[in-house]
Amino acid sequence: MKFTIVAVGKLKERFWTDACAEYLKRLQPYAKTAVREVADVDPGRAGGVATAREREGTAILSAIAPSAYVVLLAIDGKQRSSESLSRRIDALALDGASDFVFVIGGSDGVSDAVRARADETLSFGPLTLPHNLARVVLLEQLYRAQKISRGEPYHK
Repeated sequence: MKFTIVAVGKLKERFWTDACAEYLKRLQPYAKTAVREVADVDPGRAGGVATAREREGTAILSAIAPSAYVVLLAIDGKQRSSESLSRRIDALALDGASDFVFVIGGSDGVSDAVRARADETLSFGPLTLPHNLARVVLLEQLYRAQKISRGEPYHK
């Protein structure tokens, strides 16, 4: 199994990079996991939000393999418990999915093309999370899902 997180923007503060590195390390025995950062585009320099979103979208799409199962993180996505996320990943794997890409868009959202490429959307609830925190939460939840799937203690 392979997980790739495609995220707009770079983590700048050490506490974010340390948290992500810890969960990446924990995930490696369960699934090959990588983070691909794509550059965020300044709407002021790009000629507006729509143009910036399109440029970011092009970069996001270029980071996704054609055969990947794509999950877009979006506030309007399906909310799942940790157990439900674990069951969903297991069910998709049983159906033949092995390459999962999770997309965290930029601060102005994602392009229509990225939305169209997504196989499903996932929400961490109605709260608006900073994108850096969403990345940490996603990595932690993927780790938790793998532990749940194997019946290992962690999810209490």
